[in-house]
Amino acid sequence: MSNNEKYDAIIIGAGIGGLVCGCYLAKAGMKVLIVEQHYKPGGYCSSFKRHGFTFDAAAHSFGAYRENGIVKETLSNLAIDKKIKIIRFDPSDIYLTPHYKISLWNNLNRTIEDFQKAFPEETVNINKFFLLLTNPDPKYFARIRSWSFKNLLDKYFVNANLKAIISFPLLGNGGLPSSRMSAFIGSKLYSEFLLDGGYYPLGGMQVLSDALAEKFEELGGELRYSSLVKQVKIKNKEVKGVILEKKKFIPSNIVISDCDARQTYLKFIGKQYLENDFFQKIIKMIPSMSHFIVYLGIDGYFKSLPALGTGIWYFSHYNVEKAYRDAKICKIEQLGGYFLRVSHDCSTIVCIMTAPYKNKLYWKNNKYFFLDNFVKIVERDIIPDLCNHIVYKEAATPYTLHRYTLNYKGASYGWAGLTNQLAIPDLRKPSFIKGLYLTSSWTTHGIGISGVVYIGQDTAKLILRKG
Repeated sequence: MSNNEKYDAIIIGAGIGGLVCGCYLAKAGMKVLIVEQHYKPGGYCSSFKRHGFTFDAAAHSFGAYRENGIVKETLSNLAIDKKIKIIRFDPSDIYLTPHYKISLWNNLNRTIEDFQKAFPEETVNINKFFLLLTNPDPKYFARIRSWSFKNLLDKYFVNANLKAIISFPLLGNGGLPSSRMSAFIGSKLYSEFLLDGGYYPLGGMQVLSDALAEKFEELGGELRYSSLVKQVKIKNKEVKGVILEKKKFIPSNIVISDCDARQTYLKFIGKQYLENDFFQKIIKMIPSMSHFIVYLGIDGYFKSLPALGTGIWYFSHYNVEKAYRDAKICKIEQLGGYFLRVSHDCSTIVCIMTAPYKNKLYWKNNKYFFLDNFVKIVERDIIPDLCNHIVYKEAATPYTLHRYTLNYKGASYGWAGLTNQLAIPDLRKPSFIKGLYLTSSWTTHGIGISGVVYIGQDTAKLILRKG
C-alpha cells in the first residue's frame, strides 16, 4: 500500500457538518477524504430541478448570519462569502392564525413591537423574554437544563394564545410541542434561526453546499461522490479506516461520520465494538419527526400570493399538543399548522407539514392523497385561486427523505430535542473507540444548519488540538 492511499482523516457524508469540518482540517494541512453516497453534496441542504423549476429539497433558508453568528464567522473564515451572494428577506417569517398576524422582522425591536401590539397585556414580559433569547446567559440555561420550552414560556407568560403562537414554529422546526422540547433547544432555534433567520443563497440552497465542496477541494481535500461506506474498520479499539462497496478499504486513523448516529454506530461500527450501556442508550433514543414536503411550480405572480421569500407559518388553532398528536397519526384533515414559502423570483412554492415516518408502503399508497389535500388546504387558508396557477407539482414523503439521506426514519433534525436527549456524552467522540468522531445533527449538540456548522467547526478544532 502506498502512502498516497492513506488519509489523515476520512469524513463519511458531504452534508454541511462534514463539509465544514473537512474544510477546516484541509485548511490546517491535513490530507482529508470525504466520501458521499449521493452524486452531489448537501444532504437536506440541496436543490433539484424539475420541468424547468428549481426547488430546495428540504432546507429553505438559514440563520446565525448576523455579525457574530456562527454561520457568518465560518463562511467568512473560509471565504465562502466571496463565492456566493446571500440575501435576506424582511420579514423573514410571518405567523398567521385566525386572529393574529405577527411578523419576525430583521429589526428585533420591530418584532417585539408586533408581539406587544397583539398581546398588550404581556408587553413587559415579551420584552424580557426576547432579551433572554437574544442575550442568553449560559449559567442560566445550565440551571434549567431539565426544563421544557413550555416551562420557560410559563415562567414569562400568562396568555395561552401567545404561548401557542411562539410554540408552533418549534413543532415545525423541531417536531415537538413545547411541553416535550428542551428549553435550551427551543431557545436556540429562536435565537439562531427564527430571530436571526431568512438568509438565502441566490441560486438555491445547493449553491451553499456546492461552494463549501469547492472550497474543500481548493484546500487540497478529495471528495468522492456515489461512494457508499459499508463499514468502519476497527482494530484493538482504534479506527483503521473505512470499507466501501466491493470491499474497497481506505486507511485512516481518524474517521468522522456526518451521518445518522444509529447508522454510524449500529451499522458502520457494529454492536460488538460498543459498550453495552452505550448500545442500550442508542437503541432507546427517539429520532425527530420527519416532514411531508410539497413542491409547486407556478405560472408567475398573482394577486393572492403572500410576500415573496418570507416564510409563512399558518396555525389553524391554538392547541399545540393536539397539533402534535394529529401530526403523529397523519390527520391531514385536522392539520393544526404548516409552513410555506413563495420563492423570491415567484416561480415556486414549497409547503411543509410535520409528519411521521410510517413505512414505504403507507407513503406509496397515500402520497398523492396528501399532496392534493395539502394544496387544497393552502388554497383555502392562505392563497386563494392557487390551483389555477400550478404548472407542476410533486412531493417528498418521510420515506423519500430517508432514501435521500439514509437518516433513520427520515428524521429531519437528528434526535428529537427532548430534555433527556441534550448534549449526551460519548455521541460526538466515543471514549471506547480511538479516532472516531460524529459531526452531524445527531450529536445532540446542535440543530439545523447553524447547529451543524458549529459542530463541524468544533469537531475540526477538537481533532487539531489532539494532533
